[in-house]
Amino acid sequence: MTDASVTTATIPHASVVAGEAAHFGKLAAEWWDPTGTSAMLHRLNPVRLRYLRAAIDRHWDLDDRSFTPLAGRSALDMGCGAGLLAEPLARMGARITAVDAAAESIAVARVHAEGRGLSIDYRAGGVEAVAGETFDLVCSLEVVEHVSDPHAFVAGLAAAVAPGGLLVMSTPNRTWWSRLALVEGAERLGQIPRGTHDWDKFLTPEELGAMIADAGFAVIDTTGLSVGATGFTLGGSTALDYFVTAVRAG
Repeated sequence: MTDASVTTATIPHASVVAGEAAHFGKLAAEWWDPTGTSAMLHRLNPVRLRYLRAAIDRHWDLDDRSFTPLAGRSALDMGCGAGLLAEPLARMGARITAVDAAAESIAVARVHAEGRGLSIDYRAGGVEAVAGETFDLVCSLEVVEHVSDPHAFVAGLAAAVAPGGLLVMSTPNRTWWSRLALVEGAERLGQIPRGTHDWDKFLTPEELGAMIADAGFAVIDTTGLSVGATGFTLGGSTALDYFVTAVRAG
């Protein structure tokens, strides 16, 4: 486990963009405040968990009424922030490893998890932090658009999936709607901190699917993430954001 005193500047991982890590590191203290700079993530998290739970139940043919569907299984949350997804995965029974480029976020995550009696292996760094390890479930939600080399990053995620395992990702689509809603809208209105998104780094489902295929995996589901008057919803258009589920091809 990486010491919490390590700063993002000292993490020699090629996938990490120093500016991105610094940006999110500055927001770490407010990560668990549902009215703070991560408020939109708090609103998004139940939808992310709904998608993940359905993918988990479907893949392992589980009882959707179980409270611990990941009991006996390992999980990786790559780009975990301060643990909004990692903690629910731990409560689902997973032996979870969670990695983030911002060491400040990892420090906050550790304190928060310890205060709730959760055992999570938090590490500061990039996908390189789990090189040589494999997990039954690998998640990386709203992360690939922030790394230095998306193709290499996806390959690293795929390498971390154990035989018979599952890869789940989400990311904004590169469309006029995502530019309007996320960059021109949400950031300018203060709903998301300015500088969070670089629209040019967004990936279309076809581009991400090709990277996943190059890594030896096959996309078995693509589901859009939309936003409306009642908040975030699954299904429908992928124009704003989308989830993908993938398994090892062949």
